[in-house]
Amino acid sequence: MASKKKHGLGNETAVGVQTPEEARAAAPAEGQGPDGAAPVRTLWGDAWKRLKRNRLAIIAVVWIAFIVLLAVTADLWVPQTFGGPNDQLYDVRMPMSAQHPFGTDQVGRDVFARVIYGARISLAVGLLATAISTVIGLVMGALAAYYGGIWDTIIMRLADIFLAFPYTLFVIVMLAVLGGGIQNVFIAIGVLGWPSIARVFRSAILSVKSNDYVDAARAMGASDFRIITRHIFPNSVASIVVYATMNIGGAILTEAALSFLGMGVTPPNPSWGILIQDGQKFLATQPWLMIMPGLAILSTVLAFTLLGDGLRDALDVKMKDA
Repeated sequence: MASKKKHGLGNETAVGVQTPEEARAAAPAEGQGPDGAAPVRTLWGDAWKRLKRNRLAIIAVVWIAFIVLLAVTADLWVPQTFGGPNDQLYDVRMPMSAQHPFGTDQVGRDVFARVIYGARISLAVGLLATAISTVIGLVMGALAAYYGGIWDTIIMRLADIFLAFPYTLFVIVMLAVLGGGIQNVFIAIGVLGWPSIARVFRSAILSVKSNDYVDAARAMGASDFRIITRHIFPNSVASIVVYATMNIGGAILTEAALSFLGMGVTPPNPSWGILIQDGQKFLATQPWLMIMPGLAILSTVLAFTLLGDGLRDALDVKMKDA
């Protein structure tokens, strides 16, 4: 028989069959693998867990998502409710009201609608300019750090030349050559913003380049491209993610300053810098014309800064879970 009687008990238990209590005791703990080993942890998984505990960073993410949603969906509801950003609704300025939450400007255009549409331009310039400067900075920093020698000298001295000029003044000079317009704005901001990213990425690569796994990959005959893309870049990109996030806020501020000076977006296209320029003349009588776009710039740039600060703490491998 495949069963035996227990001493002192009247029931029989099949040989080799676990009871429910024994099965629960043998099962791996929650979050462990089938063999009872600890679950695999990744840098980005741990970073997300730490980021979720940072309340300021989460608030920043929510606010950025809210601004992006307003800007993307503006065509669906802004013109029908508040009028288009360039529609002249009145012949005079109107104060803030339920119909016009931010009032109207000197030619009767709804300021709320212009702030919402201005978010499109500011976010587009911030994202595209940062993307351009990040790509250029990654390539130049990788070449300088990985190959060293004459490449490092040429690229770093070129970065020093770019950094020797005041950034905003350098952008204005480049726009004077290229001309105005939103395309030239994000090209100028992006092309002139690479040196700082290249320096940060170069420092990160130099700290990773000396690790044993890089030497092992080179000894196994891996190409330079594979070593950079598969071993060095993934372990160096964390600092660039943080720096690029904060740079988006800086690009938004630069675009607003250029538009305020008349070197950026051309009227009547709405831009937060142009709205501040138009509203400064009426600061004593209608302060909302300048305050509302100013608050939009302040809150958005602060959100990107807080998010970058939260990412810096979350991506720090030295941080330990509480």
